[in-house]
Amino acid sequence: MIERAFLDALDARAAAGRPARFWLRDDDAALPTPALDMLLDLTAPAGVPVALAVIPARSGDALAVRLAGEARVSVAVHGWAHLNHAGAADKKQELGGHRPVAQVLGELARGHVHLAGLHPGQFLPVLVPPWNRIDAAVIAGLQGIGFTALSVFGPERSAPIPMINTHVDLMDWRGTGGAKPDAILWAEFLRAMGRDAPLGFLTHHLVHDAQAWAFLRKLFAVTANHPGCAWVGLPELVVGGGVQPAPH
Repeated sequence: MIERAFLDALDARAAAGRPARFWLRDDDAALPTPALDMLLDLTAPAGVPVALAVIPARSGDALAVRLAGEARVSVAVHGWAHLNHAGAADKKQELGGHRPVAQVLGELARGHVHLAGLHPGQFLPVLVPPWNRIDAAVIAGLQGIGFTALSVFGPERSAPIPMINTHVDLMDWRGTGGAKPDAILWAEFLRAMGRDAPLGFLTHHLVHDAQAWAFLRKLFAVTANHPGCAWVGLPELVVGGGVQPAPH
């Protein structure tokens, strides 16, 4: 059973004194919602920090009030308005090469200032591109507008700014649109644990179905107090300077 194999891998990590490090990024936050409450209610008892990727143009005081006092929550910048500027034949992108770089960077700078003001104790200058896509020319300008790290989905690659990526996605975007089957998720965790770098787990609270919430409960139950792993927060990873790309 693949879940058993995952637990065996954690046991092996514990025996070797090399606990795996997991971190959670949840995308598309903008307003307080019952789904956000559910996410925070599930993660808090398990001691799981949450990095919320917040859409600046759609968010304001209401979310700031809701998150105030949530010590385990950090706030990252999820683009500007999460709008697609790519053509019909292209994959969706807000931060692609479809507009002048200065315009894109200007929006990101506004988002940085907006969220830093709303969440002074929780804000991190980390950019999470909508749809996990961003043009190289935009990446090159991020440090100049105050960003210290970039987080997309997939293996880390060499970049002019530290990368702190996610590697396992809860949702089956190309299939059902709901959560992936448990067996697939356990297998993806196992594969991503084959390295010593932090493993980023990506969720989207606004679209979780019953299966998604059920998997999160199982995952947090088996990992919360296991000596073979630890849930870490994005602030700790930012201080650590991101993740070095794997050698090819």
